[in-house]
Amino acid sequence: MTIPNLRKVSGFDLPTLTANNKINRILTAALGEREIINGSNVSSIYWQPQYFDLDRVSIFQESADCEQHHILQQLNRGLLQESLSIEQAGVGYMAKMVLLADSTQERMLYSLFAADETMHLAQLQPYAASDIAPTELNDPFLQLLSDIVESADKTVLLFVLQVVLEGWGLTHYRSLAKGCTNMPLRALFQSFLQAEARHHGTGVTLLNQAEISGNSKAAIVDCLATFLQMVRIGPQRVVAAIATTKGHLSRPQRIQILQQLDTVTHSHQRLQLLKHLMASTSHGIVSQLADQDLFTPLNAEEAANYG
Repeated sequence: MTIPNLRKVSGFDLPTLTANNKINRILTAALGEREIINGSNVSSIYWQPQYFDLDRVSIFQESADCEQHHILQQLNRGLLQESLSIEQAGVGYMAKMVLLADSTQERMLYSLFAADETMHLAQLQPYAASDIAPTELNDPFLQLLSDIVESADKTVLLFVLQVVLEGWGLTHYRSLAKGCTNMPLRALFQSFLQAEARHHGTGVTLLNQAEISGNSKAAIVDCLATFLQMVRIGPQRVVAAIATTKGHLSRPQRIQILQQLDTVTHSHQRLQLLKHLMASTSHGIVSQLADQDLFTPLNAEEAANYG
């Protein structure tokens, strides 16, 4: 019997059961008293052009209303699908950390964290389109995330996922909440922050108690180098959404869009946040990444070579 090579921890390849499946009915009953919004229009625009800095982009401003709506719809859908996928991977990650726990209390803590991620996933699902699986998004960040959570090295998991990515996620969720024009969805993202801060803080605490081997440090640097490179190339999703709607963009057009989006400032702010998060633990990771110039954003001409 051949066992399929599924990404079991992230859950990205797991099927979704139909609404009338008995397991789904049991899950709905178990969620029970929790407040889950039952209906949402997945074509809604929750984040307006200003959130994506599209008010500065001439090709967007000069587009027809229907094209502007399509670009915004694609970007909104991407944000929701990414959040949903992160929470889905979080459920598997926390369950994995239950098994890797070194004490009864740590196991109990990660069990509670898994429940947090499960609730976040259930609360986000009504807002996101159900016809796109994470594996179909072709998103480099989600591909990297699904690779990292498969690691058997606990210190790699703690550093990359809980210290860096959970810390990054806190800022990201605050931004999503602040920029969201839908009050229930804004409140939902705000409600995630306390749990996510607890997850991040636990990662920092456990990592500071751990010893990181040379092999683990090399793996951490490799993972973070890949992630930092994604950040250095700027707001490529916005460029991609415009290209999907408008058709092929020439190199000069891509450069102009990235310049108008102020890609250097956009990336610099995010890279500095990540540098600060990595520096919260004293393991020399930042200096190794800095030696590769990975905290320096690409300019528009350089970033136009990507995406």
